[in-house]
Amino acid sequence: MRQDKIEDNVILKLSFEFALEIIAYSELLDTNRKYIISKQLLKSGTSIGANVREAQNSESKADFIHKFKIAAKEADETQYWLQLCKFSKNYPDCEHLIKRVEELNRIITKIISTSKRQ
Repeated sequence: MRQDKIEDNVILKLSFEFALEIIAYSELLDTNRKYIISKQLLKSGTSIGANVREAQNSESKADFIHKFKIAAKEADETQYWLQLCKFSKNYPDCEHLIKRVEELNRIITKIISTSKRQ
């Protein structure tokens, strides 16, 4: 997918930027030897954007909605891992990531509900 297409699509742009932030945070967790949470967070946090991107080439409206529902589940799981980090001792601050994933979840939920009405 061309970079200018990502820039023109808000959810593609936000989910891509979020994935980059998750990669950086996961690397920080790795340097602090928090390997298990790091791997879980890396998988779910980058999967959001992958599913959003996959939805752009969906075969039907039902397939489009299905891909966004998967993205919503991944966002919810990501939020869970981030909340564990927030409330665990000796974990780097992740409040900004929690706010970002909440924003992504609101947009994804809106896209799903709007798509169902059309």
